[in-house]
Amino acid sequence: MQYGTILAGECWATQPPGGLPMFMHNKRLQYTVRVSEPNPRLACMIMEQFGGADGELAAAMRYFTQGLGEDDLGRRDMLLDIATEELSHLEVVGSIVTMLNKGLKAQLAEGQMKEADLYVMIGASGTTAKESILFGGAPALCDSAGVPWTAAYVDSRGEPTVDLRSNIAAEARAKIVYERLINITDDPGIKDALGFLMTREIAHQKSFEKALYAIENNFPQASSRASRGTPACTSTPLKVTAIPMVHGIPAKSGIGSMTLKR
Repeated sequence: MQYGTILAGECWATQPPGGLPMFMHNKRLQYTVRVSEPNPRLACMIMEQFGGADGELAAAMRYFTQGLGEDDLGRRDMLLDIATEELSHLEVVGSIVTMLNKGLKAQLAEGQMKEADLYVMIGASGTTAKESILFGGAPALCDSAGVPWTAAYVDSRGEPTVDLRSNIAAEARAKIVYERLINITDDPGIKDALGFLMTREIAHQKSFEKALYAIENNFPQASSRASRGTPACTSTPLKVTAIPMVHGIPAKSGIGSMTLKR
């Protein structure tokens, strides 16, 4: 039995009289979400990809800020495009969480269960107290443990070769999380949606790799000012000297300890 489906809508724009559109909103999800039955425990786990360190919100903010500061037009367009797609992924993940928590919100908000039963249900479902009580089962900007999202997840450094390497690693981490989520659910609709999101992470990773390899010197180079007067890195051979010790006291003979000198 199909429990719920969020399908496509239509595109519309807000436009002031005689002006250009302020924005366009395509109501259609990038991927149609189908959920067989409510599952608050799974919803709690999927929250990791909503507001977690490797989640969709962190990725969107990372690429958006990098794109704004990028001088190369090609990389700028790529970063802003991927940031926009990550926001659509955030919508998909949030829709999954909402559908998996159906019934939980009503039970909490409308008092359909006794207070003691509610507390038992919260613990048994695997949802965090923050998610259940504070947010009523709706998706919030926090991870699977209820830890609030923070801008500290955005580790951009303003240097393309550094940021692209970080982005490649971030997409790889997100892919691993999606793989693990797919492995813990038997819901075919959830598996399909998560699988779609995982393949898009791989596509983003490939795009970042291509952009990195397109840079001729793709390892951060020191500026000429910083490199002038900088001594070359040299190593001095270590000289090993044995100092005989007896009961922790240096002696002329006996079992020795080793010290290292340059």
